[in-house]
Amino acid sequence: MRLSLAFEMQRPVLDDHAVIEDTLQQCILADEVGFDGVWFVEHHFLTSFSMSPCPEVIFGALSRLTKRIRLGFGVVILPYHHPVRVAERVAMVDHMSGGRVEFGTGRSAPYEQTGMGIDPRETRAMWEESLRMIPRIWEDGLFSWHGKYWSVPPRDVRPKPLQKPHPRIWVAALQPATYQLAAELGIGVMALSVASPSYLAPHIETYKERVRHATPVGKVINDQWLSATMGFCDHDAKSARELAAKSLRTFFGPDRPYLKDQTHLYEQLVESWGGVPEHLKANFSRYLKGEGVAAAPEVDLSGGSGQIASALWNQIDADTLVERGVLVAGDPEDCLRSIAIHEAAGVDELQFLMATETVPHDKVMSSIEMFGKYVIPELKRRSA
Repeated sequence: MRLSLAFEMQRPVLDDHAVIEDTLQQCILADEVGFDGVWFVEHHFLTSFSMSPCPEVIFGALSRLTKRIRLGFGVVILPYHHPVRVAERVAMVDHMSGGRVEFGTGRSAPYEQTGMGIDPRETRAMWEESLRMIPRIWEDGLFSWHGKYWSVPPRDVRPKPLQKPHPRIWVAALQPATYQLAAELGIGVMALSVASPSYLAPHIETYKERVRHATPVGKVINDQWLSATMGFCDHDAKSARELAAKSLRTFFGPDRPYLKDQTHLYEQLVESWGGVPEHLKANFSRYLKGEGVAAAPEVDLSGGSGQIASALWNQIDADTLVERGVLVAGDPEDCLRSIAIHEAAGVDELQFLMATETVPHDKVMSSIEMFGKYVIPELKRRSA
């Protein structure tokens, strides 16, 4: 079980420069204490929520400020970028970091897509075409392509990645249809909706079986499953649990300005289109079910009898969220028990969102230290 940290650079109460400096310090400490990876999102226009538009820039610094921790694009929004430029940037960071890159991919949401001048109805096909191009760009020799969205005459694209044959490829996934697509394409799943391990376990099992028979889009199959949650460790177990629960509720709270903007936009798009295209229904349903409900990923606490929308999270106490593995929070023993639930479900990597607007920088640093001092060594001991 690998442990990693996710960064939205999400703390709007500070100025941009302070967020950047604090984030660098947190990543350097995570490297020193033994975390396996750091993942950075790519978001645009999400006022008060995320300030991480260009992970490759921060990775340029971290490639020199860290020694061993892996640097994960979590994720590159492929429809926004020419595939050649994506291939070049990822390969460059791979060289600068000594071969430590993880390449996550995704296509974002209509609020950001329309801000970039992208038609949301085209993004699924754009993502897949770009995904098929990039591993070929990384091969030796001239590259050429003639597709629906991009055409490239024969060109030599440099550099090629340091990792051979190339970095592991992932896709951000919020629904079973994407899990299945990942298995077919032989790429790893980044299950970025906060969900209980009991809900994800059957999906993980199905993915692991299907990915064995993949026709990989790259040179190798990535059969790894990453799950995401909030994580926080402190000697005071009760306060740690409460802080993590508050972080979860605030992070996905229905009063987010950008969530209201997205809901309004989705309603406009549905009206102008005369309905929702089939391949976008799962995405749009998260915003159009009702006021505040499903404006964020759902969480299943029942072990299979249905999902509880984020609007109900305020009614679920912190202890229950931790006991079911939805949150990894509390003292070191609490965290180890919750991690074990994910491990039993088949998770290969557990990604913690620790730095949110509700968790100040000093608390994030102390939590990283606690994981490094008590949790990570014990995980390694048990594994050995």
